[in-house]
Amino acid sequence: MSDNLTVYIVDDDPAVRDALGLLLGVRGYRTAVFASGEAFLQAWRPDWAGCLLVDIRMSGMDGLELQRRLGEQGCLIPIVIVTGHGDVTLARAAFKARASDFLEKPFDDAKLIAAIDEGYAHEAARRQHVRRRAAGVELLRELTPREREVMGLVVLGRHNREIAPALGISVRTVEVHKARLMGKLSVDNVADLVRISMLEQDG
Repeated sequence: MSDNLTVYIVDDDPAVRDALGLLLGVRGYRTAVFASGEAFLQAWRPDWAGCLLVDIRMSGMDGLELQRRLGEQGCLIPIVIVTGHGDVTLARAAFKARASDFLEKPFDDAKLIAAIDEGYAHEAARRQHVRRRAAGVELLRELTPREREVMGLVVLGRHNREIAPALGISVRTVEVHKARLMGKLSVDNVADLVRISMLEQDG
């Protein structure tokens, strides 16, 4: 398991917390346990990453409310909802609130591990996307003001002969700026240039 990912167990039953912690610990997962949704919310930090394992029925804040509150705070950690009550309505609500899976107690260990691994895979992909976006934004900052002007027109579909009079420069100069900016951004086609040019807007 990745040293950077943790399974966060939120359940108000101490026996369940202990059992899950033991099961996952011996399989190499790093875990952190919380006795309530309120306790997890109070402790949560934006840099936490991994997978949340949440009981849907708890005293105080239930699993669905915890999902909602985390969403409001921008927490994107995948959530696996666990319940001892086979309730289709709850399952639908959990998925609507962005749960990555829904397991009934007593659950099969293999299904639990599979759900956590899927959550980890989603988390790893999300973090990789965040890193790539940050790297792309850094590259965009290396462009000169003129290169940004040229890029802005290129991504609008303008040809060099249209860009030149718009910026009051020669077609050859447009070609030079275009070649330099694409080199700085490590792209070799307009489609990739459009994608990287949108990164700052996606923030």
